[in-house]
Amino acid sequence: MSNEVESAQVSDAMEVAQLSSLAAVDSHAGSCEAEMPSRLLNDAVRSLPYHVVKDLLSIGVCSRCVLRILGTEDHIYCHSSFSQSMLCSVLEEVTGFKSECDFQFCSVCLGVLQLSYRDDKETLVKMESPNDMALVIAELVKKEGHQIDGFSLEVSIPQFILENESSLLSGMKKRYESEPWLQERLLSKCVSVKDVLKFAITKPLETLLDTKASASSFRIRLAYTHKMAFGNSVERNQGFKRRKIGTENGLQNVNDESVVANKDCSDYPTNETIAVTGRSSLKVPIDKVSEPCHLVYLCYRTHIYLCGRYLKYSRNVSQTRWIIDEERMGEASVEEIIGSNILPMCRGDNYKFHAAGREDSDVRMLGSGRPFLLEIQNARQVPSEETVKEIESKINGLENKLVGVKNLQVVGSQGWTLMREGEAEKQKQYCALVWISRPLEDEDVCSISLLNDMQILQKTPIRVLHRRSPLERKKIIYWMKIERIAESSQYFLLHLCTQAGTYIKEFVHGDFGRTQPSIGSILGCRAEILQLDVTDVKMDSF
Repeated sequence: MSNEVESAQVSDAMEVAQLSSLAAVDSHAGSCEAEMPSRLLNDAVRSLPYHVVKDLLSIGVCSRCVLRILGTEDHIYCHSSFSQSMLCSVLEEVTGFKSECDFQFCSVCLGVLQLSYRDDKETLVKMESPNDMALVIAELVKKEGHQIDGFSLEVSIPQFILENESSLLSGMKKRYESEPWLQERLLSKCVSVKDVLKFAITKPLETLLDTKASASSFRIRLAYTHKMAFGNSVERNQGFKRRKIGTENGLQNVNDESVVANKDCSDYPTNETIAVTGRSSLKVPIDKVSEPCHLVYLCYRTHIYLCGRYLKYSRNVSQTRWIIDEERMGEASVEEIIGSNILPMCRGDNYKFHAAGREDSDVRMLGSGRPFLLEIQNARQVPSEETVKEIESKINGLENKLVGVKNLQVVGSQGWTLMREGEAEKQKQYCALVWISRPLEDEDVCSISLLNDMQILQKTPIRVLHRRSPLERKKIIYWMKIERIAESSQYFLLHLCTQAGTYIKEFVHGDFGRTQPSIGSILGCRAEILQLDVTDVKMDSF
């Protein structure tokens, strides 16, 4: 779990860094409106090698892909107000090239940078500018009702697009290797499809959502897929296998864009290579793209966590929902009582309950309570400190008084780490009502109180052998104390502190000799446990 969180944080940081690296466009975006964006675009296009632009347009490469592949200065093509038709018009006017058809899907990006796609109803959608796409996303965020103070924009595209681009770049390097512009532009300034799209819609999204793009827990994801990619993936991916490289993580995918862009794809099958016998024969793996990608918009929040300690006052409540043969066992569960009261306040999709250990359903959890973590999935609202206090009061004020909570608070993902670290180190205190087969003597009280840091050996209890491995466990009983019960010679309260994971019931009665020593063997008589309460779970980290 912690690895996943660290990975997500690194990914967020990289995304922010990528957007920052294109910050020049931001300043241009403000100046374009005042300094004639079409003139800036014209100037950028005029600096390009015309013959290469014509070659690319003639094989179905879209205007934005032409400009990004040729490393246009200041990435002017990322401007959110530039429509596809405007870019195409400027390119054709400057270079004198006129396409034979009015519109065709790009043979490299498969329509992604043309803002064309199939939606979830298989309807063909064609947008004019990135502003239009930003508007659709903003409306979705508002419709979902997310409360946000920032967002992280993610784009996933088919591997097939990267392979298309790699194949095209490989051929261009061979075709134009003697031309001086190649080293300056093609190898150093080509921006990926994902980054172009992300930056083009980030600024208008920030305006529409009235918040900044950042390493946020709220994610906006554009997931592109293409049916053509599935048909060729097995054959094509042979050149993009996972291999070991010298990183801390050992295994790492090398099919990321930076590697793919530099990969020599000359080993592809003949019909998928770029012929280099002449300009007119410049090709990409697909002669004609008849369908754009399928796009799904997703907006969601990464899991949020609320932690605290719960108390269980009933001996007929399990920690988690307990159903046997479709029949509920017990009145309720701690998980359901806490989760059902917190989830609506966060307006999440679902929840998962995690606790530092568990007690049996007939055991009460008293005293300081047991640490727990509630994981809320896709919360539309992160509860404020005031709201958290309201939730705590609501649970503690329930009429049936089965469960209570204390110290409830919102925590980051580090709460999960603290929970796991504390579980291994924690000590637990109990109070057990015990019966023995003979009268309790003063010597018994004294001898028990003198047993400190006593090591016991427990075999897996008979009552849980059907679901636990048959192991022997060494556990420590840190201290014990007997409290007499007035007018009773054979009943007493046993207070004790033990290492986490000790089976208390078995420690009292011995489990037919499977726990050694036990209270029964120490006192030299039969001992039975009648009731048990957990009175403290010591976890310094929680």
